[in-house]
Amino acid sequence: MPESLENLTHRLLHAAQKAGAEHADAIAISETSLSITVRDHSLDQADRSEGRDVGLRVFVGKRQACISASDTRDETLQKLAERAVAMARVAPEDPHIRQAVKGEYTKETSAEVLDLFEDAPEPDASTLQDRALEAEAAAMKVAGVTQIQSASAAFGSTQFHLATSQGFSGGYRRGSHHTSCVAVAGTGTSMERDYDGDARVYKSDLRSPTDIGNSAGERVVANLNPRKPPTGQFPVLFDERVSASLIGHVLGAINGASVARGSTFLRDKLGEMILPPDLSLYEEPHRKRVLGSLPFDAEGLQTQDREIVKDGILTGWTLDLTTAEKLNLKSTASARRGTSSPPSPGTGNVRLTQGPQSKNDLLKDMGTGFLLTSLIGSSVNENTGDYSRGASGFWVENGEVQYPVSECTIAGNLLDMLKTMRPANDARKHISRPIPSLLVEGLTLAGE
Repeated sequence: MPESLENLTHRLLHAAQKAGAEHADAIAISETSLSITVRDHSLDQADRSEGRDVGLRVFVGKRQACISASDTRDETLQKLAERAVAMARVAPEDPHIRQAVKGEYTKETSAEVLDLFEDAPEPDASTLQDRALEAEAAAMKVAGVTQIQSASAAFGSTQFHLATSQGFSGGYRRGSHHTSCVAVAGTGTSMERDYDGDARVYKSDLRSPTDIGNSAGERVVANLNPRKPPTGQFPVLFDERVSASLIGHVLGAINGASVARGSTFLRDKLGEMILPPDLSLYEEPHRKRVLGSLPFDAEGLQTQDREIVKDGILTGWTLDLTTAEKLNLKSTASARRGTSSPPSPGTGNVRLTQGPQSKNDLLKDMGTGFLLTSLIGSSVNENTGDYSRGASGFWVENGEVQYPVSECTIAGNLLDMLKTMRPANDARKHISRPIPSLLVEGLTLAGE
């Protein structure tokens, strides 16, 4: 029977102390994944991976170093610890780095209440292949679809454990099921591509492969024969498929690492209005059966609900222990970490207030403008908020979709864009970031 991750992290801590570390923390991750892809009614690719990785962070005074490995033999772990301590001794000092101490750690180290793993047998390859074939067949039945680029079904399982020399030890397990389909319509230089997919903790919560394939097919056919939109200033409705990207810019701008550097367009906006007064933005790390949920962060602190924006007003930054020290604030239990790097701030489940209107209602209110369904590339100035991205979607007149659009650019400034947002009521509540479609006024379109 494989060694427990808890025991593995404690062996790492013992090796670090033996090597001369003053303090240390260790993480161990065990992952299993199985993915099946089909094409032209037959198996195209099958991948399975299993692995264990460990990461060690050591402290020597105000110096730290991180190191990782996949070999967990005693002699390897000891060499790993010795190397980490040697690295730390020559690393530059950082007066702000620190490890949590007793009294700061959460006492709730179990994730059972979050229901992040389905207690059921792992699906076999044939079951996943059948799901992928069903999605492919459904997409091919849509009139106008010429081929399926790929249809896939996958399963993943991850176990995580964190232990520190200050006495914390906790871990959790999460799983995921996924189905997706990428469809192609048209021929030659007139080909278009679109997709649909779904990912859930429980297989029984997944949308059916037929629904996913049919949706991918209908989406790509609707994109055939696109045109360029007129150039000028128009309202833009960010479809629910891409609206989370706007909120992603907010989350990046309030990240403690960016704030500490001063490289964010929101650096002077704490306590000020950045969204319309009827909108709030919440972080909710304890939602059940949601892939972004966490019982504690990568430094062992208790995650908790918080209002990032309340009634339009920015209330705080996203902080781990180090960035909190730099800003003379308290950690928001937002540390994220891989095996080979130190913790850094990040956000998981985030929800924006939904509006009272449907997406179709917002289209009617928009009158003439652009329904944005896909973004291409990115040119966003994190210091000023200047925003410019390639886009495609549909041109709208008199509140009705007229024709598909491609090869255009939308531009504006995020500070202005955020203040004019109007949300629809179409957010998918089961995903990590349920952000509804968002209508933004006065963006510049570069088309014909």
